[in-house]
Amino acid sequence: MTIMDTGVEDVYPTRVTGAAEPFDRVDPTVWGADGDGPVDAATLASHDAKGYHVVEGLLSPAEVQAYWQELVRLSGDEQLKADERVITEKKSGEVRSIFEVHKLSALIGELVRDPRILDRARQILGSEVYVHQSRVNYMPGFRGSGFYWHSDFETWHAEDGMPRPRAVSCSIALTDNYPFNGGLMVMPGSQRTFVQCVGATPDDNYKSSLKEQEIGVPSEHDVTKLAAECGIDQFTGSAGSALWFDSNIMHGSGNNITPYPRSNIFLVFNSVENALVEPYAASKPRPEFIGSRDFTPVSR
Repeated sequence: MTIMDTGVEDVYPTRVTGAAEPFDRVDPTVWGADGDGPVDAATLASHDAKGYHVVEGLLSPAEVQAYWQELVRLSGDEQLKADERVITEKKSGEVRSIFEVHKLSALIGELVRDPRILDRARQILGSEVYVHQSRVNYMPGFRGSGFYWHSDFETWHAEDGMPRPRAVSCSIALTDNYPFNGGLMVMPGSQRTFVQCVGATPDDNYKSSLKEQEIGVPSEHDVTKLAAECGIDQFTGSAGSALWFDSNIMHGSGNNITPYPRSNIFLVFNSVENALVEPYAASKPRPEFIGSRDFTPVSR
């Protein structure tokens, strides 16, 4: 543990010089209890052990169609393409992600407040929550590029100033996820290990890292060790299913060379008791559309 210049204790130091040393997480994965929300005791226990759980059929087929049409509308908005919140593929220039989408789309803004989602986030984190980040992800057929292994919390801690891994992500599939079209891979139980990364954070690192991350990625040695200890699961399922996963779980995705596109809505909830401070390993915070500093609790 180290003490930042601000006097705030850094329990998860990263972006180090020299060798990285993974260490045990000191915080729980599940902060709430059975009876605090819609998640039953068995599912909570599974989420605590694995760092993730899947909800089949979270959205109905009609809802999936409505949100899919919204994604098509957003990706086809020529004015929006000039917005910094729109991230394009490094090689093809196609839309890869649109950030802060719950503010750009009234439909997705309502989804954030949906009890099926909000109440589950509150229960897992054991508190009121706010939206740390939202986005829609597009992985087109044939040309969709994946993302190397990483822990979201490592980046959110280093570059956004998130003190502890008291955040949870919800990835809602709007297309069928097959084993072969670039579906998300997770290492079950890896959320219990914090993997330090090596190297100083460049200024405005987000401008390149959102297309291809180079700083804030674990070493091949550490990935190999975690995989040997935890194994690798892959999120597959029909459109409308949702993957809930801990902010510190090691995850990544491969390229999509199949004809089948893969798209999802990605919502990150952080506990209001875990509000951001100054970045732990960057000169300044990333923009608000990537790491919100509005800690107002989400209400229905």
